Amino acid sequence: MSEVLRVSGLHAGYGAGDILKGVDLALEKGRIVTMIGPNGCGKSTFIKTLAGLLPAREGTIELEGERLNELSPPKRVRAGVAYVPQEYNVFRNLTVLENLKIAREFMSAKRVNGKALDDDLIALFPELPAHFGKKAGNLSGGQRQMLAFACALTVRPKVLMLDEPSAGLSPLLMSAVFEKVKKVNAMGVSILMVEQNAREALRISDTCIVLAGGRVRSCGPADAVLGMKDLNRLYLGDASVAPSRVSDAL
Repeated sequence: MSEVLRVSGLHAGYGAGDILKGVDLALEKGRIVTMIGPNGCGKSTFIKTLAGLLPAREGTIELEGERLNELSPPKRVRAGVAYVPQEYNVFRNLTVLENLKIAREFMSAKRVNGKALDDDLIALFPELPAHFGKKAGNLSGGQRQMLAFACALTVRPKVLMLDEPSAGLSPLLMSAVFEKVKKVNAMGVSILMVEQNAREALRISDTCIVLAGGRVRSCGPADAVLGMKDLNRLYLGDASVAPSRVSDAL
């Protein structure tokens, strides 16, 4: 299976120091990769750097072999990399319909028959049309997350990056969000997800990457990591507890 996204030797940070210290990642087409690790290890910094919101100090970011480092965030989206941040991922003072229209117009996405949502996106998010006139700030947390997904998908990305998609949601809404991630992936969109709820995320993932101290500590099949008895130690960056099927850092 061919790679859609490759990151090599990525360094990034704020101020004088690096938070990311040479991170490597390979995402194959049609796969879901979940990155886990302790708070402050650089997960959100990593995904923001890929989105172009933070410059890479060293290393390369490539989408299907094309370098993205010099592209602005909107140009990265148009190239095929969409990003849903953990917070502030919709305009709460605007309606659902206005959010969708802005996503299309800002990213120069083509309209289909003048619709805010294409037919396949309506099938994926059937609950959204009923709320077109409602302000996004009045939606539930789960509904706002669905709206954010829909906005990101209007440009038909090759890669969808999600930063803590289940944050602040009830167990029921959390399950709904992960189920939606699976359906988005089934549409042919490759997924890179940062998630604190490791067990739920790994149940729908192909690969798990453990980040700690700004470095990849372990990488391997998600089911192997999920089957570990002491997932917490690996989650905290202890690669010594990794099962034999989980390799050392890339």
